[in-house]
Amino acid sequence: MSKVLYIKANAKKEGVSRTFRISDSFIEKYKELNPNDEIITLDLYKEGIGFLTEEGINLRRPNQGEGKDHPILKYAYQFAEADKYIIAAPFWNLSFPAILKAYIDYICVTGITFKYTAQGPVGLCQGKNVVHIVGRGGGYSEGAAAGYEMGDRYLRTIFGFLGITDFITIAANKLDVIGEDAEAIVQVAINEAQDKAKTF
Repeated sequence: MSKVLYIKANAKKEGVSRTFRISDSFIEKYKELNPNDEIITLDLYKEGIGFLTEEGINLRRPNQGEGKDHPILKYAYQFAEADKYIIAAPFWNLSFPAILKAYIDYICVTGITFKYTAQGPVGLCQGKNVVHIVGRGGGYSEGAAAGYEMGDRYLRTIFGFLGITDFITIAANKLDVIGEDAEAIVQVAINEAQDKAKTF
């Protein structure tokens, strides 16, 4: 049995986010195919994730002796204990909502999700996999505009730092481009998500 962490980062209400329509369809198909797996939904806005304070920064150092119920460190422990990750976040200002970066600052903790060695940092979350699901207003998957895409690129890099290299992206592009059929684009992404859920 696998433990799946479903990380949601969008301020929009349920049923409004096109990104969540795609990610929820992924989850539904995954549940259907893996009924015994544990799925933990972590909605960052409902959690009220804030930016790290000086206290939080100090806690991110090793050997602090804090347990898994600590209000800051609990997220790093939860992340480390999961086997698979689904990240659902829209494309905002060439990246993703700031609350997701705040969450990443919570989970990157020495001794929990990575460690330092004489050869440099080593991720402690190896052998796990992640799917990033994103809705974008423009076309940022290919061509000249792809160089402006920094959200998926950052996530791939930081997850790699934590030892996770099995990373796939499901993107719905051009959702706000005049003349494009946004609903058809979402449906194509939903179909892709349900297909990818079969082997996740």
